[in-house]
Formats: sequence, C-alpha cells, structure tokens
Amino acid sequence: MVFFPNAKINLGLNILRKREDGYHELETIFYPIGLKDGLEFIENKQNKIVFTSSGLPLNIDPEENIIVKAYRLLAADYSLPGLDLHLHKVIPFGAGLGGGSSDAAFLLKGLNDFFELGLFVSQLKKYAVKLGADCSFFLENKPAFACGIGEQLQNIDFTLNGYFIVLVKPPFGVGTREAYAGIKPSIPKKSLLDSIKLLPDSWQNCIVNDFETSVFNLYPEIAEIKTKLLEHGAVYAAMSGSGSSVFGLFKIEPQISARDFPADYFIWKEWIN
Repeated sequence: MVFFPNAKINLGLNILRKREDGYHELETIFYPIGLKDGLEFIENKQNKIVFTSSGLPLNIDPEENIIVKAYRLLAADYSLPGLDLHLHKVIPFGAGLGGGSSDAAFLLKGLNDFFELGLFVSQLKKYAVKLGADCSFFLENKPAFACGIGEQLQNIDFTLNGYFIVLVKPPFGVGTREAYAGIKPSIPKKSLLDSIKLLPDSWQNCIVNDFETSVFNLYPEIAEIKTKLLEHGAVYAAMSGSGSSVFGLFKIEPQISARDFPADYFIWKEWIN
C-alpha cells in the first residue's frame, strides 16, 4: 500500500500560558499543503518490521523512527503481521512542517484500512496523540483550529485556494527548547478564529507567530527569509511552527528562484488548490 503524507503550515501561533506540567497552552491554525513524502508498506512473512528509506537521510535507529513507533502502538493491541516499510523522505526535518507526525498518522490510517481494524478517527486519535501533539491533525487532514498543546482540534470552514505559496527552509532546524526559551506567554487581544476571517492581505498586522521573536533573535537568517518573501510581494509571510521554515502567500506567482537564496536552502512552491 502506497500513500503520500503531506506537510502542514501554521497560520498564526499564540503561546497563551505555561501549565504546571511544564507544557505550554497554545492556539494555532493548521493548514495542509501539497509538499509530500512517500510511504509504502508490504506484508512480509518474517513477522518483523524491515524499515528502509530514501531521499533525505534519517540518521536514526529505525526503532526510534516515529513510523515504526506508530506500528508498534497498533500492534500492541491488534494482531498485525510483519511489514516491509519504506519511506521516501522529502519534507525537511526541524522545519515546523509536521513531516514526521504526518508519516505516522498516514501509517495509522493505512494499517486501519488495509487490515480492516474498524477503528474510528476518534479511536485513531488516541494512538496519534501518543506520537506527537500535531499527529492527530493529519488523520482528518483538514484546516483546523488547534489549542491545548496542539492536540485539541476543531475543523474550520476555511480555504487558501487560489493563493501561491513559497516555502523556504535554511539548512538547519530549530530545537523546541530553544524556541520556547524566549517566550513570554500572553493572551492575544483578538482571537485567532476571528482574525482568520479577514482576507490574507490583512493578516500581517494581526496574525503572528509568537516563536518568531525568540527564533529570529537566535537565527537572523530566518528573519531574512521572511523579509525577502515580503519584498517579493507576499501578502502574508510567517514562520511555520517553531521553525525553521518560513512561507509566503502570494496573489500572483512571484519571480523567486533558487538564485534568491543560498544554494543549500530548501525551496518549495505551488498554487494552493
């Protein structure tokens, strides 16, 4: 079975408060985009997982891979055979795009469908939340308002169809701990659910990513990406999640090429539809 787990971007991200357990309450809007990995599984007779990969190098033990962990979670409760799993990795790591979470969520859905486990989305979410706060989003893969630590989701009637997106990531990621280091939680004056109802032309003044303040101070190169996207005509540009990728939304396709950024930067662009 072959499927193509996609990335997401964050439209706004407000850090509201720090909880007693050390986690932070936040609110954001997850939006799926067309940047995709490739994932395939085939049943084998070895009664074990055989994991291989291509594309971006993973450089971790297979048992530490979130996809294998997703299989192990389901296999603990259901009788699953051994699998040959292959991941072609395209979505960059440490980018705030949810690539690993998407891979895991798509495998959960794929196993449920292929082996006819009969699990509802609500049941799959109980497994997904154990793998990552944003993993549950990819089970339904629709625009959603997220709160809590990112695991409480509310689907919203919203689309960016007709806009052109340019996504740029420098050749480094941002650690979650360092991203949170400079954060001062606060309640925004206007709800993100209200702000998102405005046209994207107005978002730059009211929809923010609270991580940008601390991350831009640590990595001025990321701030420069945002500036350059706005200079090229983006009606809205922001960092996704805790970084390090930055996206811009355009009404017309901009004249942006690889020459506009250093050679080792990742660049992806397409019309949203």
